[in-house]
Amino acid sequence: MSTATVNTRSETPRRELPWRRRGEAGFDKPTLPGFIGRYLLLLFCFVITVGPFLWELSTSLKGPGDDIYAFPPSLIPSNPTLDNYSEVLRTVPVISYAWHSLLVGIGTVLTNVVFSTFAGYAFAQMKFRGKGLFMAIMLSTLLLPGEVTLTSQYLTIKSLGAANSLVGVFLPGAISAMNVLLMYTAARAIPNSILDAAAIDGATTYQRLRHIVWPNVKGMASVVALMSFIGAWDDFLWPLVVLNEPEKYTLTVGMQYLQSSFGTDQRVVAAGTMIALIPLIVLFAFAQKYFFKGVEAGGVKG
Repeated sequence: MSTATVNTRSETPRRELPWRRRGEAGFDKPTLPGFIGRYLLLLFCFVITVGPFLWELSTSLKGPGDDIYAFPPSLIPSNPTLDNYSEVLRTVPVISYAWHSLLVGIGTVLTNVVFSTFAGYAFAQMKFRGKGLFMAIMLSTLLLPGEVTLTSQYLTIKSLGAANSLVGVFLPGAISAMNVLLMYTAARAIPNSILDAAAIDGATTYQRLRHIVWPNVKGMASVVALMSFIGAWDDFLWPLVVLNEPEKYTLTVGMQYLQSSFGTDQRVVAAGTMIALIPLIVLFAFAQKYFFKGVEAGGVKG
């Protein structure tokens, strides 16, 4: 009987999956039209995302004899020059402005990582009255564009005596609701049994945060750190509102002087844009390994 059963099972035809037809290639081995379509889609995405950057870089290296408005655009300058960069350095105190942006960026990273970790852990693992209400209020702020709260933020900063200072630029971005949400998601993935076992063994809240929570959320913390720095470095509107003395400008605000002084020479403006962008490119080039590795290591390890 067992032999007959085995033969019956072996002769039973396999059911084809509803999304897979006989004779069709699998997902890992696409057909020729699928293969071409993939690369056309990748080429399209490359043109939209990287194309403007390449055009800006090419413009910053072009001399007066190159036509920057030619169509189709020529990405290779006929006579490459660094005079545009030299003009930016002579016109704008780039080092001073970059130092201001760096201070604001480092402060924003530190506060966002620390406070978002604490808040995310509290919302995800701790029980307290009104937690759902506080969480709903915090998430509702994500629906408001920054321009809506610009006036109230400025009045608050002015009442604190931090207007026209880097502290005033830094404070509104010291913690972000989006970063709290990211850390909340990472902390929620930690099993309650592990934290309960640590509490039974006598671990304090700080010890649970340090030895259990942090090793499992540091991947998401790297995401928070990188995105917080990029946001603080690229911010233009808020520093423009708070600061009114050119000596205290951040780099992005300081570069607006090029637009007013060299509005007819887009080569110099492009060079200033590249100077403001290069630090972010270098940062991501060095941090991307930790960035992606940290996201993958977000799960709890045995």
